[in-house]
Amino acid sequence: MIGLADVEAATRRIDGRVRRTPVAPVGGADLGLAGPAWLKLEHLQHTGSFKARGAFNRVLAAAETGGLGAGVVTASGGNAGLAVAYAAGTLGVPAEVYVPLTAPAHKVTKLKALGAEVRQVGDEYAEANEAALARAAQTGALFCHAYDQPEICAGQGTVALEMLDQIDGLDTVILAVGGGGLLAGVAAALAGRARVVGVEPETIPTLHAALRAGHPVDVDVSGVAADSLGARRVGEIAYRVAVDTEVRSVLVADGDIVEARRLMWERFRLVVEHAAAAAVAAAVTGAYRPEPGERVGILLCGANTDPTDLAH
Repeated sequence: MIGLADVEAATRRIDGRVRRTPVAPVGGADLGLAGPAWLKLEHLQHTGSFKARGAFNRVLAAAETGGLGAGVVTASGGNAGLAVAYAAGTLGVPAEVYVPLTAPAHKVTKLKALGAEVRQVGDEYAEANEAALARAAQTGALFCHAYDQPEICAGQGTVALEMLDQIDGLDTVILAVGGGGLLAGVAAALAGRARVVGVEPETIPTLHAALRAGHPVDVDVSGVAADSLGARRVGEIAYRVAVDTEVRSVLVADGDIVEARRLMWERFRLVVEHAAAAAVAAAVTGAYRPEPGERVGILLCGANTDPTDLAH
């Protein structure tokens, strides 16, 4: 479990290592909302996603105790691996990243460009994760989980403290959920101050299924956002935080995610990946309906995407 104190400690630890990303006010009517809205442009973060925050917090925390001698190992559909590779490279530490065979080619290319050793194993994140765990145990390298470690989750939550500072009277944050590291950090940071709405594709309802079952459960993984929201089950930390802070869970269809991604480009000239578009889709489709005057922040979590289909 993590709390506000962990997020505040992460903020101090990663200060100067990550970007303070801007927020952009948008007309609520542009997104079908009854009140004001802001887009948190976290897709402008180092390596193109919020993941740099958690990666730096995990690696720097280990550095404080001398735990980086054998380098770092992680498993990722792409974004977490990019973030860990970037953080490790910044500190001069070798990184080994395990990705599924289904990982997009452009993300694999970026990983290699950051100096990471890339290993492709299995068809899903879970299989790559098992291989990475075995490698870390064999070599003594620091294992960086993509979403279910306290330092990772707390680091992701630093984006929420920025939003509180940037958006006066923030009532609600809408964000996408895969494994739940971002959800866990943001909900812990905002507990008692703003509500959190977790959005998932109908084809990968990890949080939704966990809340219904009363514990994390495996789900099938498919759909347009599987490369970035492709965890088979929500993390234990995210589940506990979601229950304790009463996170609202909503689902959106793949077609609505695709249209929301196109809307971000056509209306605002923002290129985002399908995970980020999922959060927008919840607002556009009414999967989440704010009350009149509710002040909503929509977190655009990543931009590691192929933009060539946006003009069609």
